[in-house]
Amino acid sequence: MSNEEISQGEQATTAGGTQLYGEPLDSAFALAEEHQLAGDLSAACAVYDELLTFAESIEDSPDVRFLRAHLLSNLASVRLTATDLAGAEDAVERARTLLDGIASAPMGPRGRQLWLEMLLRTLIAGCDLFRRTGRLDEALACLDEAAVRLPEFDDPEGLRASELALNRVLLLMDRGEWGPAEDLATALLPTLGTTDATQLETVPRLLTALGMICSSTGRFDEAEDHLARAEERYRALGDIGEQRSMLAYRAWVAMDRGEHALAERLFAEASAYFEQQQLHGDLAACEQARAYLAGRRGDMTSAGDLTTASLSRFEQLGASLAAADTMLLGAQHAYARGDIEEMKRLAQTARDVYQEREVYERCAQVDLMLATTLEDNLNRTDHGAHERRSIDNALSLALPAALTLQAARYDFATARARAQWLQLADEGMELAFRLAVRRQDQGLLFELVEHRSAGATLSLAPDPRPSTTAEAGTSLFPNAAMKAERAYERADAPTTLGPGLGGVAAEAAASAGLRVAPPPKVRMAAQGPGRVALQEYIAAAEFRYRRRIVNDDEIPFWITDDLTSRPVVQVRLADAGDLFMTWTWAGGAKGFGTGRAPADEVDRAVGELAEALPASGEGATGMRRAFETSPLATHDTERNLARSLAEALWPEGLTAQIRQVSARAGRPLIRIQPSPRVAQVPWELLAVQDGTDIRLLDLADVVTTAPTSLRRQTTPEDEEDRSASPSETVVLVLDPRVPGFRADSPLGSVLGPPGSDPELLALVQNHLDTTTVAPSIATPAEAFRRTDQDRDWLSEVLRKGARRLLYVGHVSGAPVTGGQSEDGTLHLCCGPNTTGLTDPIRTHRPLSAKDLLLGTLPLRPDGEPGSRIWPAPPRVALIGCESAADLRFTEPLGLATAMLHNGAALVTATRWTLPTSFAYHHLAKVPESVRPLSEAICAIDRAHEHPDPVSSLADWQREQLDHWRSEGRTEHSPLLWAAMTCIVV
Repeated sequence: MSNEEISQGEQATTAGGTQLYGEPLDSAFALAEEHQLAGDLSAACAVYDELLTFAESIEDSPDVRFLRAHLLSNLASVRLTATDLAGAEDAVERARTLLDGIASAPMGPRGRQLWLEMLLRTLIAGCDLFRRTGRLDEALACLDEAAVRLPEFDDPEGLRASELALNRVLLLMDRGEWGPAEDLATALLPTLGTTDATQLETVPRLLTALGMICSSTGRFDEAEDHLARAEERYRALGDIGEQRSMLAYRAWVAMDRGEHALAERLFAEASAYFEQQQLHGDLAACEQARAYLAGRRGDMTSAGDLTTASLSRFEQLGASLAAADTMLLGAQHAYARGDIEEMKRLAQTARDVYQEREVYERCAQVDLMLATTLEDNLNRTDHGAHERRSIDNALSLALPAALTLQAARYDFATARARAQWLQLADEGMELAFRLAVRRQDQGLLFELVEHRSAGATLSLAPDPRPSTTAEAGTSLFPNAAMKAERAYERADAPTTLGPGLGGVAAEAAASAGLRVAPPPKVRMAAQGPGRVALQEYIAAAEFRYRRRIVNDDEIPFWITDDLTSRPVVQVRLADAGDLFMTWTWAGGAKGFGTGRAPADEVDRAVGELAEALPASGEGATGMRRAFETSPLATHDTERNLARSLAEALWPEGLTAQIRQVSARAGRPLIRIQPSPRVAQVPWELLAVQDGTDIRLLDLADVVTTAPTSLRRQTTPEDEEDRSASPSETVVLVLDPRVPGFRADSPLGSVLGPPGSDPELLALVQNHLDTTTVAPSIATPAEAFRRTDQDRDWLSEVLRKGARRLLYVGHVSGAPVTGGQSEDGTLHLCCGPNTTGLTDPIRTHRPLSAKDLLLGTLPLRPDGEPGSRIWPAPPRVALIGCESAADLRFTEPLGLATAMLHNGAALVTATRWTLPTSFAYHHLAKVPESVRPLSEAICAIDRAHEHPDPVSSLADWQREQLDHWRSEGRTEHSPLLWAAMTCIVV
């Protein structure tokens, strides 16, 4: 080493370093760190090699052995950065041997702390080494050993603990456990906020990991934000090498987003840098990605060359999982050029690696890829007498794999992340549906729809997660997080540490979202034992991929005990590319059937409906359009829309069965569970006979059903509460005053000045005359625009017992694109200091569906679930804009379904934004003596007093339909009355 180099290192040490060994050793350590920060890894290795030679020439002693271990540990970190995995493994093993050899040597308190720090750093380097070479169990063993040692270590700022947590995040990502990885990373970041950002590399690495998780699960804007923040942190650290490496991460996001031209440019820039720096692992990952992109654009020659180069580098490095990914990419290319045997060989070899490393969701993705190639082959060639066997083979691969990848969403803490994941995982389920159609297997289609419609089970435990999770990506290849993330520290990062990640932070992360668990088994017999839907495929998935697909509970696909007094048909719909339908008769009628509607026809019809409805947030402009120019403005245009919906969504065969049953046994009941795509459809309006104006409502009563998984098991405490406090109380919440909002503001009055509406005054007076009313009032006008009806008041009256709840007021639906139906809110009289799970709006905190479900469980150790705080009465009416919007979500856990979960047997809610009577008067010029909204409220109130509320409400809707046909007046338009639907489980 030259005198000039020693002088540079000495200056660095004096500026901020700690004297450890004395000069010139401390200056040399600092110099090596400078080289590493500048991205000159060869120079850093040269410094350490020279120091190691010097240390090995000194007379042996425990201190000298510690020095050698320190040098080897640092050298291992640099070699890992340079993807010299063999050299890193040699350094790790030698460092560990030296450290173990002096473990029992006499050492003072500071010496013990230095030894513990070096052991922790060596274990962290070992974990990273094992991760990169696919030895995930050995990586986990390193982390577990480090966790055992950590409490002995004096770590006031928690830096080493954060590094261990970071490595756990990356190990979870390597296993494909995206949900737990995201939870841990999200929980860890706030705990690092008090440390000096310029001294902590864990923060940008965590941000990078979160960026890759978000990108791999379809949340691209979040991914780019995380990466931008990571790059700022690296800039503050002066880490030029990592700043340049961010090119590759940005390229992964661009590729996942579908911006392939941008991705290719960024990957090319990153490849040039990695090649210059001899970062062979990162270069191999970029080559793999470029091979994938070349294949996408049809350049199979370049794709093959890049795949070969990537595989060769990964194999030389011993990176078995990354090499397996490249083999799988090669399998795709082999299939594209017609080399089936090579495709099978490469795919099976890759799968064997995944199986050996217990990365089971990667195995599922291989099987799904093979099933996809089988389907493609079926489309290209005539299999003749062997076609059924080929379809069976494809199904045996596709369906268990699809079930596994779908079930991976239960690991995520938020509904938004789960919804984004499903967009990626649904391709496998769509393949399974296509294969079932190809096999003309009506029974399998029926079971697929039943399983898909069962929904997810709400989990109130703080952190219910399966042991494994699937890996994401629209395609299998490539995956950035599996290949390019480097979790190891700088060779001489700060040495002060603190306690590990606390339970409070972990629980806070777990409770940030509404967790769900796998659904119950769906028994295909309504009574007694019987076959479970998809039972052999579920068993195969759970055995092959070690993931729970269903929970231990078993429920019939339909409970018909209380439905035998009249004919009933249960209709369920499922989105799987096309729209699939099943129906089953009961109550004196027998039969079942399946149907399928092509995706383009469904999308066209649903799009026409969406254009006809006032969109949330449009305000008066949207409502004026709905009154004046939308298809709902006149009877003729509305009938055309109703016919278009029927042609796209409703099978003629089912209409014929309904007619036959009606002629023999009277008007049947249709229980329909819509899929999210068609949840806004007013089924009652469907014009089911061409050339006539006969609607489904003319032939049957219609009720909406929610997923069976929402049926909450009643606890002994619930039964005790209900039996101890039988009540005839009707709870009225009529246009409550929202704090901080004037009557004419967006959250202002819905019903107008108290006492101004004679119909509603008569409604309240009738209840005062016949039953107990909450709130306690002397005159009907006192029930309106109250200021005391907050969540605590509501809890008090519901806990005392009630038979009905009638809410009329503001409802704010959650955006469907956000995926979180639990963000839907009621606007009561709650002030900003009210305890809750939703952020205040000015001087008001709304009551969310998440509040109704979780209660105070996330807020304190002795918290109660929402079903205990707000137990729902048997019948609930939520009359507000889009109060039934939760059915438009993959996980319907919004306001209406929260009431069902909390004990309601029936909830009446609305499918879209409602026009107020004020809107009718001022936008549609309806006379002020006509109050359509008030009439609707009274009709719902009468229905909820009737023994059969569904039939009662349907009778009123039929009256409105008759007026609409005969008069065509705006106040009778389905814009208002068709929005209402009764929801049951």
